[in-house]
This record gives sequence, C-alpha cells and structure tokens, in this order.
Amino acid sequence: MDGNQIKAGPRRRSGLVRTIRAAALIVVIYVVAAYIVLPRLWYHHEHQPGLAAKPALTTTPSGIPGDPLNVGLVGDQADVVLAMHEAGWNPADPITLKSSIEIAGSVVFDRPYADAPVSTLLYEGRKQDLAFEKPIGGSADKRNHVRFWKVIDKGVEGRPVWLGSATLDHSVGFNDYTGQFTHHIAPDVDGERGRLIADLVAVKVVTALYDVSGVGPTLNGRNGEGDRYYTDGEIHVAVLSPGAAPVSAPPQVKGDTPVIALKNGVWKTVSGWLAN
Repeated sequence: MDGNQIKAGPRRRSGLVRTIRAAALIVVIYVVAAYIVLPRLWYHHEHQPGLAAKPALTTTPSGIPGDPLNVGLVGDQADVVLAMHEAGWNPADPITLKSSIEIAGSVVFDRPYADAPVSTLLYEGRKQDLAFEKPIGGSADKRNHVRFWKVIDKGVEGRPVWLGSATLDHSVGFNDYTGQFTHHIAPDVDGERGRLIADLVAVKVVTALYDVSGVGPTLNGRNGEGDRYYTDGEIHVAVLSPGAAPVSAPPQVKGDTPVIALKNGVWKTVSGWLAN
C-alpha cells in the first residue's frame, strides 16, 4: 500500500464524518422549524386571548377525532339564535326515534326536513350547545349545518364567545369506523365557514370580523366518519349586534399578522389545487 492510499483513508473518513454531521444538522433544523418554530408562528390569539389554551378539534362520543372548529360567534345565546334565524338557518331537532324516522323518510322519499337532527360531537367533553342547518334542495341528505359550543363566558368584548364547526353534508352513507348510518361531509370546510359568515353579514347582524387560530393548515384531515377534509386552520369570528338588530355600517375587519397573511396567501393557491 503506497503513501497516497494511506492518506486517502483518513480523508474519506473525515468526509464521511462531515456528511453525517451535516445530515444531522439538517434533521435538527427541520425538527425545530417544523415542530417548534413554524407552529408557533401560525398561532394568533391576540383578538381573543382566552382561546389560547383551547383545543380546536371536536371528538365523537367514542373518542375519535371529529370535525375541526372553523367558525366563531360573539354574543349572548339569544343573539346567536336570532342572528342565525335572520340568516335563514334553522335550529336542528334533537335526535329521537321520531326524528330519526323522519330524516330517513326525507332521504328515501326526497322530501324536505328543514330542522333535521345532527349527530352529537363533543368539545372539551361536552355535546354541542346549539346546532343549526340550512337545507339544500328537497331532501335531508344535503344540507349546510353547524354545531356551536359556548367556550368563554366573557370575552374581550365583554360577551360570550361561541366556537363552532360548520360543514356541508353532501350525502348519506356508512361511517368508515363504526359502520353506522351517517351523513358524509364535503372536504372543503373553509367554504362552508365562509358561507355561514357571508349569510350573517348579508342580513346585517355582524359588527366586526376577525380570525383566531384553529387546527392549523391541514391537507388531509379525517373526521369521526372517516371523511377527508382540508382547511387553512383558521377560525373566522363574527361579532353579532345585540339582539341581532340590523346595523347600517359594514363590519369592522381586524387584520391578521404578516406571517398569518402570508400563510393564508399560500393556502389559497394550495386549496385551489385541492378543489380541482
């Protein structure tokens, strides 16, 4: 073995060590960025600090992750009920044998059931406090619907804060996890969130709009029925006028932080690809 070969061995080992160290550094940077830095940048509870420690995902009674929270309202319960009524959303019936038969008849015979029941979801161990729906067509198999939970008794506005999960039921079928008969949701939950907020703004019962952090950007979420969903992870909040009295001025829109605005701009492009 000549001298050049002897010298090449340590050089190769030294190069391998540098490569391993560089790879390890890249892994460390990735872990810190993906799991510590970036998630923290997405959170912006400055509009409603009391939500900072709150989860943003519901669960089924069996403990399976459910629909994400994507909408919020600020106001007393009467304000919420009156505003939703003005916007054309009906209170959902409780689930009973009679209502279950009625919803089955609505689907089978394609007849209206404007206040069909919604299944129970839990948030912080509690079933929904309120539920509303807006029929689509002449059957209960397709509908806009939302569940609400009161999560703060007195927010920054001095009024209760409600968080909700708005989704579009587009068909009926069987639960992928339990085999039970259920509705299936459309994957674009942001679209349903926007539809609900737009309905409230249209009837002039909203004084302010802002976003707070939800589940974060999600490309391939799954709810308690096994349905896929995608979302930018924001919760759109509408501050209601007291008594749902009509307001003359358009809602005050409180802007996002630059990082959130950048993320939302990127997400609009991504969600456009997902929708096609």
